[in-house]
Amino acid sequence: MALPRLEIDGEWFRGTDGRRYILRGVNLGGDCKVPFTPNGHTNIATDFSGHRTVSFVGRPFPLAEAGEHFSRLRAWGFNCLRLLTTWEAVEHAGPYQYDESYLDYFAALCRLADDYGLYVFIDFHQDVWSRMTGGDGAPGWLFDAVGLDFTKFHAAGAAHVMQYKYEFARGGRQEDNYPTMTWSQNYKYPANAIMWTLFFAGNTFCPDFMVQGRSAQDFLQEHYLSAMDAVAQRVKGLSNVIGFDSLNEPGSGYVGLPLEHRHLEAAEKNSMPPRPGLAWSPLDGLAVARGLTREIPEMHIDLEQRAVVKKGDVVVNPDGVSIWKSGVTCPFERAGAYRVSGGMLEARDEDFFVARNGRTFEMERDFMGPFFSRVAERMRAIDNDWLLFAEMDPGAGLGRGFPLDTPERTVNASHWYDIVTLVTKRFDFPAKFNPFTGRTVEGAEAIEASYARQLGRLKDASKTLNGGTGAPTLLGEFGIPYDLDDAAAYKAWAAGERTEKPWEMHTIALDLMYNALDQLLMHSTQWNYTASNRNDQAVGDGWNQEDLSIFSADQRADAGDVDSGGRGLKGFVRPYARAVAGRPLKMKFKRETGAFRFVYQADGEGETEIFVPTLQYPDGYDVEVEGGEATRDDANQSLCVHAVGADKVGVMITRR
Repeated sequence: MALPRLEIDGEWFRGTDGRRYILRGVNLGGDCKVPFTPNGHTNIATDFSGHRTVSFVGRPFPLAEAGEHFSRLRAWGFNCLRLLTTWEAVEHAGPYQYDESYLDYFAALCRLADDYGLYVFIDFHQDVWSRMTGGDGAPGWLFDAVGLDFTKFHAAGAAHVMQYKYEFARGGRQEDNYPTMTWSQNYKYPANAIMWTLFFAGNTFCPDFMVQGRSAQDFLQEHYLSAMDAVAQRVKGLSNVIGFDSLNEPGSGYVGLPLEHRHLEAAEKNSMPPRPGLAWSPLDGLAVARGLTREIPEMHIDLEQRAVVKKGDVVVNPDGVSIWKSGVTCPFERAGAYRVSGGMLEARDEDFFVARNGRTFEMERDFMGPFFSRVAERMRAIDNDWLLFAEMDPGAGLGRGFPLDTPERTVNASHWYDIVTLVTKRFDFPAKFNPFTGRTVEGAEAIEASYARQLGRLKDASKTLNGGTGAPTLLGEFGIPYDLDDAAAYKAWAAGERTEKPWEMHTIALDLMYNALDQLLMHSTQWNYTASNRNDQAVGDGWNQEDLSIFSADQRADAGDVDSGGRGLKGFVRPYARAVAGRPLKMKFKRETGAFRFVYQADGEGETEIFVPTLQYPDGYDVEVEGGEATRDDANQSLCVHAVGADKVGVMITRR
């Protein structure tokens, strides 16, 4: 199809055809985090011993099935994919040993996406560093390279991993063993925090710690960038591939944290509210890694107090298991952060990770900015037209904005979730209570306004990018769990319910989110589409009991119906302006009535394309155009509009 190349024009993506594009897409897909062979779904037991011989060929689906899935995504109006891969998928066998079969497969997938009118930006995905530390991303041999033994992480309490916590014979959701969303707490656990600190700031905090002749930071980043290089070489020249994500939801490790600080409440040194889970200090983590027992406060949501408060203390690593390999000294101990005396850890420099020589460290300025530059330099050495989709640590917020030295042609690809819905797996409507803030928001308009305010703050961070000319804000991830209310919709489906009623809360939640995106004229890629998804609380998207997929194979009842398998479709299959011959000014859709309004400032008489889904207009629709004329392309669910004798064009679509 050879889609027109996209470049940045202020807050817009502009094609080589002169039109401005609104990108509305999806993440493909949730199970790309784990191997296809052997099946790496986290509800399947493993000790990761075969990590060097896995294969990701077939994630997100075999090439023979691509036509079915791409046709469905196109029919649902998506024009963009945030296509997932992982460092492990590329370099699992060992240093510079790239999986050529996987690279061939991945490049073929990108080429096929172009045939279906889908732009692609490539996401080197990770969550809490790796599969061995409770998530996905980095290959296992990196632990051996830096002197860590991942087979000891569980015994030491250094990582919270479903494959060790979950009782596989029992099945089902196990809130007692592996509570919802607890994978994210691994950012604070030592196996994770140590790796992130080495990856981003090893040259600052332990410059003498060498790995195979290089500093640890240089070793880790060079291998990451080289794996990205290997993928980039395979997809260069494809006009639908528009760039690379810098790195999904990177962690900050111990950067900026006082050694003995435990985050028990919002304070001057950390204004963020505390989160549920263990309140690790860096010293706690370094002690546990070293093989010492620690008693660490545990935080939880108290609904009566409407706050996150201390629940009690948890003894961690009672058996004194060290995760450092025999003969390896902790690099931060050697660099002077702490010492061991009488079987106890003592801080030697409370501000070891905070400041040095009168300079206070900032993660964004001192470490993320240089990293963004390295990623951009490497990928643009292969294709200078590629855009950088930049992400920072989501746990730190965007308070200071992007680093001033962020490279040109960067997109703000930050993430946002309704965190209460994500964590509690409930969407209480019309009154939504937030236990993290103690506030209640009531009514559709108020909830939508709250979403718009939050997303507006995220969009504001784009203003300083690209030399102050601004950047597109593409919401890289957002979405909802589909197993809301203890998977009530799945149970209704299993009982034979085929109406839209079981998906009512899902539809309302997504509708309000997309309304906020329309209000802000933001680009987005929803999380996610997983081809292997199952209506099973132990499986879901195949990873850590998450289930946010807009498709489930268990619900694909009619192979001839492109919508079959979709969930809550009316919440996200909705009209929007895909390509605009001018500057978009206003876009609004009212799902209940089908009324859609789009206004743009015309650049001339070029063609503006609006997606008009049959799903929302089963009996057809009527169109009124102010300042132009329209023609229909019902076969492609499109409305084409041309300005006629007017600078401003208004389009109104109403349901018959």
